[in-house]
Amino acid sequence: MVQIHENVDDAQKKKKEQTEQDASVDRSLKKIKNKLIVLSGKGGVGKTSVSVNVAIALANKGFNVGIMDVDLHGPDVPRMLGLKGMLGMSKNNKLDPMKYSNNLKVVSIESLIASKDDAIIWRGPLKYSAIRQFIGEVEWGELDYLIIDSPPGTGDEPLTVAQTISDAKAIIVTTPQEVSLADVRKSISFCRTLKMEIIGLVENMSSFICPHCNKMIDLFGSGGGEKTAIAAGIEFLVRIPFDHNVVSCGDNGISLQEKYSDSHASKSFVELAEKISK
Repeated sequence: MVQIHENVDDAQKKKKEQTEQDASVDRSLKKIKNKLIVLSGKGGVGKTSVSVNVAIALANKGFNVGIMDVDLHGPDVPRMLGLKGMLGMSKNNKLDPMKYSNNLKVVSIESLIASKDDAIIWRGPLKYSAIRQFIGEVEWGELDYLIIDSPPGTGDEPLTVAQTISDAKAIIVTTPQEVSLADVRKSISFCRTLKMEIIGLVENMSSFICPHCNKMIDLFGSGGGEKTAIAAGIEFLVRIPFDHNVVSCGDNGISLQEKYSDSHASKSFVELAEKISK
């Protein structure tokens, strides 16, 4: 009999905690005007580079922006922004995001673990809980844009975001070659199955501009992203050229748009931000 009472008490406690978390998530989301999830069907297409650089471009336009890094197994956002250390606590007993600038803040699992090289070995329920905590238990405040950087594919993390944030909209990133485009079509199908609005498609690493002769070289082909967008009936947003400075800046936690503001890649990210915010 005692065991039965304990089980009932545990169930009631869990139900109360779930109700409180739901309310906290709702309160946070009401303060965020636009929620954008950056998706890719395939790894290695530059999804995090797009997330970080479009967030910087939006912040440079004067918007209050947050980046929520839900790539739990490969969190790279803090490193690409040169952010170190752990998340602190606010006066409201919530997690304080790391501050990149006056109007750009970041939350990532990397900022919650002591050793940055430790593997995150989690199954679905833990991922679900962590992402909801990133929303409801973080002091985001008033935001114009929340950029959500997700892992590749259509698994637990993007599914949790889609189910938790009903008004989230998707930006899909691809490279021009067919292998990537085939996976992107799965991402488009994922969004449509979950009735998530797609803002449009970004073709990343679409060409390489030779620094010596200024000639454009199509390393992975060209135009595949635009053709895929047209076939799917979604907007083609921008073509971002391959630029080794994107890689070096990301590796060193330096802003591409600050150091190489006149580069084609920087201008492409600014163009993307303008299309998103129009």
